[in-house]
Amino acid sequence: MRIENKVIVITGGASGLGLATAQFMVNEKGARVAIFDLNVEAGVKAASDLGAEHAMFVQTDVSQEESVQKSVDAVMARFGAIHVCINGAALATGFKVLGKEGKAAPLSRFAQATAVNINGVFNVMAKCAEQMAKNEPEAGEERGVVINVSSGAAYEGQIGQCAYSASKAAIIGMNMPAARELGAIGVRVNAIAPGLFLTSMVAALDNKVLASLKEQMQAPMRLGDVREFAHCCAFIVENAYINGETIRLDGAARLRAK
Repeated sequence: MRIENKVIVITGGASGLGLATAQFMVNEKGARVAIFDLNVEAGVKAASDLGAEHAMFVQTDVSQEESVQKSVDAVMARFGAIHVCINGAALATGFKVLGKEGKAAPLSRFAQATAVNINGVFNVMAKCAEQMAKNEPEAGEERGVVINVSSGAAYEGQIGQCAYSASKAAIIGMNMPAARELGAIGVRVNAIAPGLFLTSMVAALDNKVLASLKEQMQAPMRLGDVREFAHCCAFIVENAYINGETIRLDGAARLRAK
């Protein structure tokens, strides 16, 4: 699918990998983006920096059906279509199965992570796919593309990542059934499982922590550049034969248990 002039919904698009992707898609590919995020200040700034002609921000709680529906309706009213959906919003919660004094972790903490990281992804994917089905097929075959963001933790989760790892593994599990179903209407579904990237939040870590992280990298021996993630998203959108696939984008890094 050609990206120029296409409408791309990006959840978690006000910061980190989502923001980098929004910037890349507008500045390098000529797309229009709709940023779905809870952070109003960051979202408004991101859309303003990209320009009103190319970007919009809608405060969105991906775990709430009504919130997502209102946001999708706002995109349709503003841009008239949705061609690509990139689900990057996530809750990176960390806690052990057994906490202090051997007490079991409350189920509510696990449910909080899955509400955003699993339910939220399905929620946005489904509502965007509904609108993609209305698009005229490009080259007689494609109406839309979904990219769901998983994580390397889906494969090798660290201690304290039970909820996060389980939720990110669930995204990979959605890939094939969703790709098989939505392929009938010309919508492809893929996932990216990123490793450690040099986002502004990671860059703010102590130098010793950063050095320790870099020691775990393989080749190249550095943290990922956020533009490399954005480029991978663009590659998936533009290559019509990638479907039902999960791309590990991590430089072959495998994190230690803790």
